[in-house]
Amino acid sequence: MVAGIMEVDLHGKNTYQAKVTLDAALRRASGGTYRIRCIHGFHGGTALRDMVREEYGKHPRVLRVETGVGPGATDLVLREF
Repeated sequence: MVAGIMEVDLHGKNTYQAKVTLDAALRRASGGTYRIRCIHGFHGGTALRDMVREEYGKHPRVLRVETGVGPGATDLVLREF
């Protein structure tokens, strides 16, 4: 983990497993964590990427979703750094 950024690898998970993993990461995120980097990949399809961006863009703990980290990852911004 880079200081303040928690990475969650979702490779090999279906959307239900990915959602359970991300919900747990959001519960574990401490005050020092300002973003969660969801590594979902993109070669195997876009179901995980789409789920992360749609479901967690509306989550109460997530300020915004950033997609500029690369095609295989999405950042959930929890607070401003």
